[in-house]
Amino acid sequence: MNSPRTSLWRDRRFVRFWAGQSVSQFGDRISELALPLIAVTALHASANQVAWLTALVWAPNLLAIVLGAWVDHRTHKRRLMVLADLTRACVLLTLPAAYLLDAVTLGQLYAVALLTGAASVLFNTAYPPFFARLVPRSSYVDANSKLSASRSVSHVAGPAVGGALVQALSAPVAVIVDALSFLASAALLRPIRVDEPAASTGRTAEPSLLHRAREGLAFVVRHPVLRASLGCATTVNFFTFVSGTGLIVLFADRVLALSPGIIGLALGIGSTGALLGAVTAPRVSRWIGVGRSIAVGAVLFPAPIAIAAAADGPTWARAGALGVAQFLSGIGVMLFDVNLNSLQTAVIPDGMRSRVAGAYSTVNYGIRPIGAVVGGALATSMGLRATLITAAVGGALSLLWLLPSPIPRIRSLASDAPLAIDGGTETGSRPAPR
Repeated sequence: MNSPRTSLWRDRRFVRFWAGQSVSQFGDRISELALPLIAVTALHASANQVAWLTALVWAPNLLAIVLGAWVDHRTHKRRLMVLADLTRACVLLTLPAAYLLDAVTLGQLYAVALLTGAASVLFNTAYPPFFARLVPRSSYVDANSKLSASRSVSHVAGPAVGGALVQALSAPVAVIVDALSFLASAALLRPIRVDEPAASTGRTAEPSLLHRAREGLAFVVRHPVLRASLGCATTVNFFTFVSGTGLIVLFADRVLALSPGIIGLALGIGSTGALLGAVTAPRVSRWIGVGRSIAVGAVLFPAPIAIAAAADGPTWARAGALGVAQFLSGIGVMLFDVNLNSLQTAVIPDGMRSRVAGAYSTVNYGIRPIGAVVGGALATSMGLRATLITAAVGGALSLLWLLPSPIPRIRSLASDAPLAIDGGTETGSRPAPR
């Protein structure tokens, strides 16, 4: 394992992992654009059919709590991650193959969305224990910062590259690029070796899958850090999906009367804010502490949408308010994600990581479509501006989950000892020796 002072850029294993994730992120941006375009242009899908396509991508997360329990009892998490990458590549390649045969159907598109979503859940539940063995605890924030920065760059440049590829090659053929990105991720991930201890229940009779799933959820509910962080993250996700990108675009078009070009520019500015937040998250956490960085992000992520909701005046002022709101929100989401992901990795013991990740996904991602439906209902009944302000206020109130918890007092993850907390007390789980 690295010394805590060793740069992660000098760790070949981490660099390979980072490169694979970065390539895969850029590929995802292409499919996020190409799949709906196939539905709309080639299959003339209705708005409801496109909505179902989005829902099917997220639907497998509802079973993540069970899948996470299964993954926790598999020794080789890296092999599962490689399998997930290869599965996504193969499933995506069926689209250009069917396109060449003039046989693409909406049913196939739904199947692709569902299967790639399921493979993503498999990858995401195997990811936490692998990451914890790959990176020393003192470097969790730095590693998550680098990975999040790549994701932010993909959101800045990916849509433009994806749009050019779709225009030049057609949407089904452009999907090949995403499939190749998963193959590259698998190739980079496969040679990485980490110490993966044999999974063990510690009991004579192995408990059932559902029992292990319940254990994962119970562990989250009983742990003061995980309980507060899940409540906070779920609240933030609910209200940010209440004011989701679709409603923001609709508000910018119909209420702020901005052109598509200006709306796109404002959303792009938001992506640069996310990149800045990802890059500066380690420095901010050293300055004010990991826990306070999470608290700041919990407010700064949802609250700025109120700036856009209150916009008025000339075009430059309305466009500027939308751009500032997106920029600040981008900084906030990265302060929140980078530090919270690092803290969770520090407090979850080996043997529980995938179960906890599954429980988190089921609750945290399962709330998203509910938020979107509520947002549509609120926009219809009380108007777009009032809905966005409601979402901003509700999202900022997620801070209330954190205040009575130990999280705001956690300053550092810098050692392989219990967490450093303001006031001289300690908490957290000591990682197993590596």
